[in-house]
Amino acid sequence: MRIVLDTDVSSLLLKRSLAPTLLSQLALHEAAITFVTVGELRKWSVIRDLGARRNAELEAWMAARPKIPGGTEVARRWGEIVGYADRRGRPRPVNDSWIAACCLAYELPLATLNVLDFQDYVTYEGLELITA
Repeated sequence: MRIVLDTDVSSLLLKRSLAPTLLSQLALHEAAITFVTVGELRKWSVIRDLGARRNAELEAWMAARPKIPGGTEVARRWGEIVGYADRRGRPRPVNDSWIAACCLAYELPLATLNVLDFQDYVTYEGLELITA
């Protein structure tokens, strides 16, 4: 089964410091990343000025994973879930909302440690989370 890695999980995998309990759960699945995580990881590499070797490692790591793209259906889902969250008085972080929209549009679970950031989408939209 394919699962989507949130940026926090991706970062910890890159650092080789993900908790063994979550690591063992991920080993059973094909791990993908969204277009949002690609952008967030690139931003992280620029801010931290990683250097040529670590940037090459990051690019190789990202290249080895399937990418969940944006597109019309993802944009529709994003608009819906963000609109509903706003109506509930619970606006959510923009990038987390795009990641949730990707998961919902493609019907894929999300591996994250940031459970509270996604809890509204679990409760109201049916987002499935994989956590430690």
